[in-house]
Amino acid sequence: MPPVMNKPKNKFYVVWEGHQRGIFDKWETCKKQVDGYTGAKYKGFTTLEEAKAALGGNPLSYFGKTAKAPENAELRKLYGEPLRQAICVDAACSGNPGIIEYRGVHSATGQEIFHRGPFPEGTNNIGEFLAIVSGLVYLKQNGLALPLYSDSRNAIAWVKAKKVATLLKPNAKNKDLFDLLDRAVAWLHNNNYDTRILKWETKAWGEIPADFGRK
Repeated sequence: MPPVMNKPKNKFYVVWEGHQRGIFDKWETCKKQVDGYTGAKYKGFTTLEEAKAALGGNPLSYFGKTAKAPENAELRKLYGEPLRQAICVDAACSGNPGIIEYRGVHSATGQEIFHRGPFPEGTNNIGEFLAIVSGLVYLKQNGLALPLYSDSRNAIAWVKAKKVATLLKPNAKNKDLFDLLDRAVAWLHNNNYDTRILKWETKAWGEIPADFGRK
């Protein structure tokens, strides 16, 4: 029997950085503040007291470790240097399941080439999978022969299998996300691509360039 997945019970959403800073009691209102805002920082809380305390504090303290993974010289010798001419993709998830978003950037310049979300309920694996497929679509549509880096072994495996192996169940809250998953799987089955999907070795190279900086 698969493990029971706790359902999020967020009632208040704190936006530290967005179009408007504050506390919002509806996800739809929160989403308007962070949609399209690069570097938005936000999180859901179960009580108003928690939300008020969080708004007055350092947002980075609510996303786990604040330091980026350091590079490791010995492992760097083992793996070599990452390719500069590539695109990198990553996802961020606040909770499990929780609010997710994902994006892709050019490795050499750090320029963001796509950014999707936030979505109110998803998992990190789902976000990483959608990020890879979005990257593949972007490369094919633009006729670019660049490799693609992801730091998620699970998501890379899902893409190669052309199948999503998530325990998250569809519901009204995550309907839009599951619609995207269906479209992504269909795209993989209906399209050929020559893109090399490569594992970003975080322990050797530090955080992937598409990282959201919320660890």
